[in-house]
Amino acid sequence: MRDFLDSTINSAQSFDDKYDAEVWLVDMSARLARYVKDPEYRLEILQQIHAASVQANLPPELVLSVIEVESHFDRFAVSRVGAQGMMQVMPFWKDEIGRPDDNLTDNITNFSYGTRILQFYLQREKGHLHKALARYNGSVGRRTYSNKVYRAWQSHWRTDPLNWAD
Repeated sequence: MRDFLDSTINSAQSFDDKYDAEVWLVDMSARLARYVKDPEYRLEILQQIHAASVQANLPPELVLSVIEVESHFDRFAVSRVGAQGMMQVMPFWKDEIGRPDDNLTDNITNFSYGTRILQFYLQREKGHLHKALARYNGSVGRRTYSNKVYRAWQSHWRTDPLNWAD
């Protein structure tokens, strides 16, 4: 396992340095163990989530919170309205920001879409997390979903403060 962790750390280019990568990956891996039992798969998806989050200028812990609420880390989750993958991306987004043949249950594809969609809504809502999350979930004007994400972040993923104020 240590060799796999070292390999993951060495290939994780979204971190400032190897020390930051190791601290974050080990910490988040322990937190994620309740949902993902396989330690190598945990590290793999954590690295992918971190990379997609950094690319979209989002806190990875926020993305982890969204994934917990959306799918409980089930890459094959499909909602009753057709949203797919860990971040529960609606297929219409393939026409908007991707390609028709993109596989939304592929983690890298799903994280890329999901983080870019959330980034778009955060910019649209001028950084207001509750409003952006409501748009992401399709529940504009309500805080039920964003409150769930907040509770997941506060209970399981929080490392640094996020501005949840209205």
